[in-house]
Amino acid sequence: MKYIGAHVSTSGGVANAPLRAKEIGAKAFALFTKNQRQWRAKDLSEKEITTFKKNLDDCGFKPEHVLPHDSYLINLAHPETDKRQKSLAAFIDELERCEQLGLTKLNFHPGSTLRQISDEEGLNLIAQAINTALAKTSTVTAVIENTAGQGSNLGHRFEHLKAIIDQIEDKSRIGICLDTCHTFAAGYDLRTPETYAQTMQEFDNIVGFSYLKGMHLNDAKSTLGSRVDRHHSIGQGNLGLEPFRLLMQDPHLDNIPLILETIDDNLWAEEITLLYNLTAA
Repeated sequence: MKYIGAHVSTSGGVANAPLRAKEIGAKAFALFTKNQRQWRAKDLSEKEITTFKKNLDDCGFKPEHVLPHDSYLINLAHPETDKRQKSLAAFIDELERCEQLGLTKLNFHPGSTLRQISDEEGLNLIAQAINTALAKTSTVTAVIENTAGQGSNLGHRFEHLKAIIDQIEDKSRIGICLDTCHTFAAGYDLRTPETYAQTMQEFDNIVGFSYLKGMHLNDAKSTLGSRVDRHHSIGQGNLGLEPFRLLMQDPHLDNIPLILETIDDNLWAEEITLLYNLTAA
């Protein structure tokens, strides 16, 4: 079964996220547990935590179908030690907030070298940071999002994801989120049954579907291999509808959160309906 949703607003508090997801007909959702553009945030209150869990249950969502996203400021590959440590502390805080909310995953961008260190050094630093963070927490799975490869961002090659996973000590708490726009912009084609199958086979061969814990469903304003991260509404970009039909009929994507981050939130309910209709198209 497919669990489709969107990255919903937490305006007014995290407890509102399940309510907003239900309003658009979602069966899964993503959220920020704190302001994604600030380093510091006040602690979650017991009331917020209790209300979030109640709303989650009342709206029929399971914790494993929620895919929180961490702060955009965090860079676990930062070449400067003090700034990398600041990112690590923020990352641990994000994992702890997910644990408090009873959630099972935290989605994050792996990091950027800032063109000051090699890709290999950056990937090693990311793995070290994840190991430290997992050792200091107990339940949440760290879910690495593949990137478009814009600038010095790591994670646009499946080999990058494998290099990180290979160094993780507790492999039961590491996973991958594939973003369709990022995958396409990184040079992996999804537009035909043949190229879709080739890309997914390559992912399985290098990383393995056992690590796939979620997906972001976005069409792309960017072009194949451009390494430019520009999302578009479903069916309106350079991917078109066919990849999403193939995704909706792919059993590897059953029982994981499939999250829209498309550019017009007014279309999310319509896009969710469209995607569910594609499961039988």
